[in-house]
Amino acid sequence: MDKEIINFKNIHGVAVNDTTYLTEFPAHWHNAAEFTVVHKKGTKYKIGDIMLEPSVGDVILVWPKELHEIVFMPIHGAMFIQFSASLIENNTDLMATTRFFNQCHLISRRKNPEVCSKLTSLIYELQELYHGNAYFTETRCKMLVYNMLLLIGDYVMEERREQIGSEKFSDKSWDYIRNALSYISQHSSEDISEAQVAAAAGLSQSYFSKLFNEYTEMLFPDYLSGIRVQNAINLLVNEKLSITECAFMAGFQSTTRFNKVFRDITGTTPREYRKLHTHNHN
Repeated sequence: MDKEIINFKNIHGVAVNDTTYLTEFPAHWHNAAEFTVVHKKGTKYKIGDIMLEPSVGDVILVWPKELHEIVFMPIHGAMFIQFSASLIENNTDLMATTRFFNQCHLISRRKNPEVCSKLTSLIYELQELYHGNAYFTETRCKMLVYNMLLLIGDYVMEERREQIGSEKFSDKSWDYIRNALSYISQHSSEDISEAQVAAAAGLSQSYFSKLFNEYTEMLFPDYLSGIRVQNAINLLVNEKLSITECAFMAGFQSTTRFNKVFRDITGTTPREYRKLHTHNHN
């Protein structure tokens, strides 16, 4: 399980690969997101423990730091774009809804023809821009990436609305949750409590707890721990920092708690994770 270093050669933070000769690629991860448009049947793709066998025209979504593998892909069987995680991490709206995005790994042309068609159109538009020489190409490409994320965001949030019911998933209640998730994202490295987050969102703790669970299907402590583990993963890449420093900088109050939660979420200890993932694979 290697870390792949993405070389953004032409445009800072965005890359396009539309000439693929690889038929397989071992399990790896990288800090970039990767969207793949399937051109030929027979493709098999694995993301974490999920095996995907997409149809022609489907779009596979891999989010930053997700372990993924090309089990099989015909030559020239797909084209893909990659973009820096910073485009997500520097946007509070997107960071607040990361959990919803990370649950979406396939946009099916058969099941979701409208969303799939719009998404592939944006990807091909970015491909054309990438190989062109227009003024402000980087800005235009990144605007297209944000349009893709907005499209996917609307799709995953509508799915969430259908899952928990329109009455509960009101604009007002979502506004409370969005504010709470934004507050958590910005203050996760601090010693914050559920009561503090509820107050920041303008709700009582009991009502906030109920609403938060309905929207995220998680208890507040579990959600906060997940965010802190993600913070720690970002820090562990820097080998100048000790594991203890990573734990406290990520927001954990003890190394014992950090080690337990980290293992529960990633399946490895922080030390094992660092050994596995700081070996760069170009």
